[in-house]
Amino acid sequence: MKMLILLGLLSGLPALSTDMYLPAIPTLQTLWGISLAEANISVVAFFICFSLCLLVHGPLSDRIGRRPVLLWGLGLYVASCFACALADSIWVLIAGRATQAVGAAAAAALSLALAKDLYSGVRRQRVLASIGVIMPLCPMIAPMIGGELLLVMSWRGIFVCQGATGLLVFLGCLGLEEPLDSFTSGGFWPVIKRYGVLFRNTRFIMLNFALTFMGLGYFGFVGGSSSIYINGFGVSEQAYGFLFGLNGFAIMAGSLLSARLCASVTATALLRCSLAGMAAASTVLAATGGPNPTAVALCMFGITVFYGMSRPISNHLLLELVQQDVGAAAALMTFSLFVWGAVAMLVISCNWESKAGMLGWLGVLGAGVPLLAVLAMRRPCAEPAADVDG
Repeated sequence: MKMLILLGLLSGLPALSTDMYLPAIPTLQTLWGISLAEANISVVAFFICFSLCLLVHGPLSDRIGRRPVLLWGLGLYVASCFACALADSIWVLIAGRATQAVGAAAAAALSLALAKDLYSGVRRQRVLASIGVIMPLCPMIAPMIGGELLLVMSWRGIFVCQGATGLLVFLGCLGLEEPLDSFTSGGFWPVIKRYGVLFRNTRFIMLNFALTFMGLGYFGFVGGSSSIYINGFGVSEQAYGFLFGLNGFAIMAGSLLSARLCASVTATALLRCSLAGMAAASTVLAATGGPNPTAVALCMFGITVFYGMSRPISNHLLLELVQQDVGAAAALMTFSLFVWGAVAMLVISCNWESKAGMLGWLGVLGAGVPLLAVLAMRRPCAEPAADVDG
């Protein structure tokens, strides 16, 4: 259980870093006289730097070990959180957020790699689903905490709390034993070149490309939710935190449902059903345009339930396709997801007549592409054969 909680926290650190900060974006717009697009650069910069650094941390952990990369990343994360708290302009904050992303990338990349190292078969699928239950606690409570903190202190307190949380995770990882007993060889560039080996695994690359579209609706919501709820519907920061937190609960519910069904239903069948459900909820939001906060919240709840259900299944199916360079594979999986997430956040920042309606269209695209790809492939990957520990 301790390892499950630790893996869940490592996976949830990027969400914590982003979602706790979201309620403060309208405040920073007023304080510094900036637009939503300018304020969102601090969010998008995090995602871009986070995604690029994933590509380094993954193969680097294959070369020198999971533990040293993880501890270095968490240490940098803690230091950059306190640097963000001292920012006096949006550009200084963007620089701090970019550095924060470098550290968070180590945690996110290695959480998947550690799941592959320590577990296998149906056991891994259940572990990934269990992590999917634990991980959404971060996005569920982070905006609520951020909104409440704004009642008693300035936005700077949000980053102080993030730093304190990162420090606790760092201390928890100090007792982690190195799981690898063999390492890749060579210097920096030979390590990076391992991606060339990975890209020759065409089934992994093609399926990964299709499945990374799944997060378009969810990440679009992350980037546009404060504008939709606070600026558009006039809800308070505290009410916004609650409405946003519902999506964390939805992801948790979807992951729990996945964990319950994975022993009796094949992974590919579960994935098809979850993608179909996500497409249906997204279509409703796109068609109605989200006329009020309740309608948006209900549609997004449906989208994120099925998104939460699909994530552990898709991660498991992809990990089944790699037997070496696991760190690089895990990094590429997360990198692809967050790159498309950054694209979705940039798209939703534009001046759409209905941002909620655009969220729906992002969700339709995000569910439709992987659903068509999975339906077109007779066997996306091998189904798990045994329930064993790695």
